[in-house]
Amino acid sequence: MVGSTIGSGIFRVPSVAAAEGGTLGAVALLWIAGALLTLFGALTVAELAVMFPRPGGIYVYIHEAYGPLPAFLFGWTRLWVIHPALIGGISLIFASYAATFVPLTELQVRGMAVATLLVVGAANYRSMALGTAIQNLSTAAKVLALVGLAFALFLMGDPSTGSFAGLPEGGAGGAVLPESWAGFGVALIAVLWAYDGWADATYLAGEVRDPERSLPRAIIGGFGIIVGVYLLLNGAYLFVLPIQVMATSDLVASDAASAALGGGGASVVGGLVLLSTFGALNGTIMSGPRVFFAMGQDGLFFRQLGAIHPTGRTPHVAILAATVLGVCFVSVRSFEELAEAFILGLWPFFMLAVMAVFRLRRKRPDAPRAYRTWGYPVVPSLFLAVSAGMLLNALVAQPLSTLFSFGVIASGIPVYWLWMRRRSTA
Repeated sequence: MVGSTIGSGIFRVPSVAAAEGGTLGAVALLWIAGALLTLFGALTVAELAVMFPRPGGIYVYIHEAYGPLPAFLFGWTRLWVIHPALIGGISLIFASYAATFVPLTELQVRGMAVATLLVVGAANYRSMALGTAIQNLSTAAKVLALVGLAFALFLMGDPSTGSFAGLPEGGAGGAVLPESWAGFGVALIAVLWAYDGWADATYLAGEVRDPERSLPRAIIGGFGIIVGVYLLLNGAYLFVLPIQVMATSDLVASDAASAALGGGGASVVGGLVLLSTFGALNGTIMSGPRVFFAMGQDGLFFRQLGAIHPTGRTPHVAILAATVLGVCFVSVRSFEELAEAFILGLWPFFMLAVMAVFRLRRKRPDAPRAYRTWGYPVVPSLFLAVSAGMLLNALVAQPLSTLFSFGVIASGIPVYWLWMRRRSTA
């Protein structure tokens, strides 16, 4: 969970938050709001993860609560939008920071992103043990390195040049509120990109020992690490950079390190970003295709997607399909387009999964629940209310990208009926 979540977002999203939020208080509010929203989702989904410890995560919970059509739509959207947009966005950040070491044209950056996708996809295609080893090593290394970077910025940076230097005595005053609430809602989408990964542990539930104890600990404990690292790093960025500089920076971590550590700081951060994004890409390719695998196993899509590699014991066809689609996305779309498509395609299904807790408590009141959602029903209700507001704001502020994502979801309905007819006549 930590390895998949802490990846590219913390190196790119702070500039989006600064540009759209406009004030120091708005930036802080964005990261706190994103943390609370994803925490509420994680606390709720943990109950479902313990009830249904099978590969597929959100797909399984939607299937159990609502039946095959909504579950198919989640898998359909994840196959064609959500997963390719996610791995495409991560690989683009990886390649963009690689260009700080070796000069690359825009076309070469995309070529490196494609090559990285293929390498990581091949490792997870071949062996679960290899993918796990990469994940464990990269996660431990990058968390330690990110915390070290934050402390270096605080210790060696000049606070007189940063965002905190402009605060009036006695507090932030008018800087607490965002300049535009519509812009705040748009920025929240980008922040949620950075927090995504909180549900990734559930996709591997069928391959976890003692899931009743392990999954809630992984989800809640991992989330605590993620939020701590993110808030610490954002504070460090703001400590050394004016908010106006952050708003216009595509490489905010490098700019902050250069301001505090000199010319060598950018190289240090560049290496750290490569490590972080590579680990996140590996974790995402490891977890995401389990949804397609579960669909194939259930007969809701091509049976080949449910195939298991004879020696590596991986869902190799699902991994191959996900990697190829990721390559297609990264070849034609920008990072911002990928982030929007990912969140707007995924979040309606997160809302369905959270609502599934209410539904399943009514439908199956006597089902074993080794873990129950903390703060029920307030916590899941707050998640649903804020999520609905975010999607409505996106529909008003960015109608084309929002309608595109919703259109992809809706396009799965006729495909589902055709598939079911084909299956019944086979």
